[in-house]
Amino acid sequence: MSIDFEYIDRLLIVRINGDIDHHSCEEIRSKIDKEIIAKNPKSILFDMGQVGFMDSSGIGVLIGRYKLIADSGGKAGMINVKPQIMRLCEICGLQKIIKIYAGKKQAVASIKE
Repeated sequence: MSIDFEYIDRLLIVRINGDIDHHSCEEIRSKIDKEIIAKNPKSILFDMGQVGFMDSSGIGVLIGRYKLIADSGGKAGMINVKPQIMRLCEICGLQKIIKIYAGKKQAVASIKE
């Protein structure tokens, strides 16, 4: 599991490579929180293209990071969501909280406005 960060202005793009489950969630949470504290992004975009599996712990990680950003008026989104992850998002209603975009360009345009 690894995490890469990219910025477009004050939009933090988080690229997660690996599963988001109870084994990896603490490390993921810690790395993203450190980045948020250090750089103070306005909004966050999760690139899920390399995530093959996510469980309820992963949902908690995403919602927690969303709350950190939303508390300061920012937005959150997800891109490159695979069908199995999309199904989980639909079942738990995550897409009502964190918008899922068709692609990076659309997400960046929508989140940055």
